[in-house]
Amino acid sequence: MDATHQKAVSFKENLGFKDYVGFGFGDMAINFTFASLGMFVVFFYTDVIGISAGIIGTLMLFSRSFDGIIDVVVGGLVDKTHSRWGKTRPWLLFGALPFAILTISIFAVPAGWSEVAKIVYIFLSYNLLMIAFSSIAIPYGTLNSLVTRDQHQREKFNLFRMFMAQVGVLIVTNATMPMVDFFGNKQLSWVITYTILSAISVLLFMVVFKSQKERVQVVAAKKIPLKVSLNAIFKNKYWWIATIFFIIYSIGYALNQGSTIYYAKYVLHNDSLVGVLTIGYLAPVLIGFIFVSHLFVRYGKTKVMLWGSILSIFGYLFTLISPDNFAVVMTSQIIKGVGQVPILGGVWAMFPDTIEYGEWKTHVRVEGLLYSGGSLGQKVGVGLGTALTGWVLAWGHYNGALSAQPSSAMNSIYQLFIYIPIVIYILQIVLLLMYNLDKKYPAIMRDLAARKDND
Repeated sequence: MDATHQKAVSFKENLGFKDYVGFGFGDMAINFTFASLGMFVVFFYTDVIGISAGIIGTLMLFSRSFDGIIDVVVGGLVDKTHSRWGKTRPWLLFGALPFAILTISIFAVPAGWSEVAKIVYIFLSYNLLMIAFSSIAIPYGTLNSLVTRDQHQREKFNLFRMFMAQVGVLIVTNATMPMVDFFGNKQLSWVITYTILSAISVLLFMVVFKSQKERVQVVAAKKIPLKVSLNAIFKNKYWWIATIFFIIYSIGYALNQGSTIYYAKYVLHNDSLVGVLTIGYLAPVLIGFIFVSHLFVRYGKTKVMLWGSILSIFGYLFTLISPDNFAVVMTSQIIKGVGQVPILGGVWAMFPDTIEYGEWKTHVRVEGLLYSGGSLGQKVGVGLGTALTGWVLAWGHYNGALSAQPSSAMNSIYQLFIYIPIVIYILQIVLLLMYNLDKKYPAIMRDLAARKDND
């Protein structure tokens, strides 16, 4: 037993600070686009282009549902990829530039076109961007399972990834509006702004490509039929829980991002506060990432994520003390940020664990398809959250052309910023109580090590 245990914990690789930081640059690059979609895209389409919030919400939902299919396709293609750069790295090498160009395109809605033509352009450009997003996000996420099989090293990769991701969010939320204003506060200003941000993202992806190595070499010379791969997914209960959790979490994430600019503009009467509110929310996250890995090791990431969800609910309730008082709202943002530390730090680390569980249970290892659950959950959840933002605003008769909104629209903004997220966190807690893989993981890895020795 002792010898087996020793082999089970010998998956640790010789990794350094530069490996973790280099990996983290990828999510920073992704968030130059992803954070913008959550924070500004509905606002851009309603207040700059002048499209109805209800129409935008419906387009977002349809696009994200379609994108879920693309995720599965890309996941399968990643599993079939074999090149001198590995399985995932070539996708980053060749996908970075198209991803950047298509990010710029969603802001380049032709001004002289009719409303119907604009809606068609928005639909097409957004969906093409989502295809490019899948082609970057799934290989990048899958890379985490290929750099090491050690659970705690993977959690460190995830923490650095999420740390850098939040740095990316802070850059986008604090730089976008000042850059737009600097370039003239016109639609063209948005295009110029995202040309600059997208160019930086391409450089960051090249850093990931150069700095990472696919060290995990699983013996899988024979090709796995798609039917076998899908059957392995259906039998992986923890993958289903993790994917549903990610959908629910991403709905709340999208609501938080999408509603902040409306809350700042109409409740706090200053849309420039969106950057400050985001700092209040993310500064605790960045600081907390320094310590949370120790909590994961001691208590298990699922339990710490559970308490983070409870604290986040308290943060939303705190806003009710005085919803239009900046000090109160800022304090609630800080509380919510502390609650987000373990959730952001652990959510992506759930999927590599489900890959090992799936191999243990079914004797089939399919990294790309299983990891597509993270991207699938993220996109479907953000799509639902973005759609919900548009629908709730439309339900409240929000009109982006008005400087003052009717009481029904103000109620919609409160629902999006405070009340609906509380329901989201309650659902997260239920799912986390069902996810008990942390307790089983050491034994699973011992069994996998024993199988390898017996092959």
